[in-house]
Amino acid sequence: MDTLKHKGMRKKLIEELRQKGIENEAVLEAMMDIPRHLFFFDTAFLHMAYEDKAFPIGSGQTISQPYTVAFQTSLLNLKKREKILEIGTGSGYQTAVLAKLGMKIFTIERQHALHLKSQALLEEMGYKARCFYGDGYAGKAAFAPFDKILVTCGAPHVPEELKGQLKVGGRMVIPVGEFNGVQNMMTWDKVSETEFKVSNHGDFQFVPMLERTDTGD
Repeated sequence: MDTLKHKGMRKKLIEELRQKGIENEAVLEAMMDIPRHLFFFDTAFLHMAYEDKAFPIGSGQTISQPYTVAFQTSLLNLKKREKILEIGTGSGYQTAVLAKLGMKIFTIERQHALHLKSQALLEEMGYKARCFYGDGYAGKAAFAPFDKILVTCGAPHVPEELKGQLKVGGRMVIPVGEFNGVQNMMTWDKVSETEFKVSNHGDFQFVPMLERTDTGD
């Protein structure tokens, strides 16, 4: 249930994000519309849903800090109906933000329990996304190329498969760095099949992008 109290808490959070420098009004409006508390799988902690903090959701994963969601989404420079590959579905909250913005989403989750929970929740709430259980390092070549790729976990390096699945003119947003510290939020703009323009957008902390394993779909 999304009550007036929840909406009031959400409004305060959005104002906090504006004060922290988020300027993309389309992203802020989408986040204002989405009841983040419904993506907390442990109802005992719903009172923390509108704090600007990450929070554990099980399987060693977290629902990202709202500022991070807004920052990464803004970096994507989205246009309507773009095809997006998301690595790390998690709770499905970031997926819902992309769906609210009108994107065509393909999202991959490595943790099977989270994949099942987030897929069911997104369907129940009416957010359209193609959800896959599988290896984020491998991406989804069958649906490539993608206009944008968003990685929501800390990668030790930029996977070659993901670079290859990004269309020329597209952008990947990915936090890169070892898990024992912080990651650099990077944008990789694909200038040609072999050339990228790389920019750094500051330090963040993410759960690690899990290593390869045989998962299938």
